[in-house]
Amino acid sequence: MTTTGREPIVETSWLAEHLSAPDLAVLDASWHLPAMNRDGRREFLAEHIPSAQFFDIDELSDETSDLPHMLPSTVKFASRMKEMGIGDGVRVVIYDSTGIYSAARAWWSLRAMGHNDVAVLNGGLPKWKDEGRPIEDGPARKRARMHFTPRFNAALVADLYDMKGYVRAGNSQIIDARPAARFRGEEAEPRPGLRRGHMPGARNLPYTELINPDGTLKSASEIQEAFAQAGVEPQGAMVTTCGSSVTASILALALAAIGQPDVGVYDGSWAEWGQNNGLPVADGS
Repeated sequence: MTTTGREPIVETSWLAEHLSAPDLAVLDASWHLPAMNRDGRREFLAEHIPSAQFFDIDELSDETSDLPHMLPSTVKFASRMKEMGIGDGVRVVIYDSTGIYSAARAWWSLRAMGHNDVAVLNGGLPKWKDEGRPIEDGPARKRARMHFTPRFNAALVADLYDMKGYVRAGNSQIIDARPAARFRGEEAEPRPGLRRGHMPGARNLPYTELINPDGTLKSASEIQEAFAQAGVEPQGAMVTTCGSSVTASILALALAAIGQPDVGVYDGSWAEWGQNNGLPVADGS
């Protein structure tokens, strides 16, 4: 996809050209499901894009919640951004070690906190390395602390109360990014103790349908076709969900890439709805 530094996706060539810009910050937001036995921070220390800081999705979360990596308070988020040298007026580019995966969650988090000058690196670290671009190892370089002003954007964040209303009224398209077998209730959830199935009325668009084999985001026409095939009207009201809001953020990123930047993400996702809490669950397609 053709991009500039102000769009939700930037290309590796753009980042390489602007990597030394003083108003640019690069974040490695690599994260993996526990079953994969991978450690994003340890992998960051082994190799990362020069000048990158590590964005720890699990640490930068609400420590008072039992749910995985829920958005933290604005105070905690602002504090961590200041520590990483990310402040007002700084352009942020985020990548991960998969291609486009957990970087989308960090992208959404920054936007939810009011920092809109943020983009995801198309193809992430794998594409950067495949092109022979420089990497470094060791701890992140220290950036000067900067003032970060959080401006929470509630329109981008759906909570349990919101989702109950959407399910009851049927007035918003709920788009579930999980694999089809999990959506239909044919396969168990990776997190123990969760029910199988999906929210009544939800539509299924596995996030993998939006990603090319090389880890880059599909073209605008392919994204539009994928949403259409899932029965989604991109001009209508939408909210995305998944297992724990990571891949739901990929759907939101893809929608932003085709001109729909203000789609809400259900932060708790199935990790919250799927508990044995009496909330309605559907199965099948």
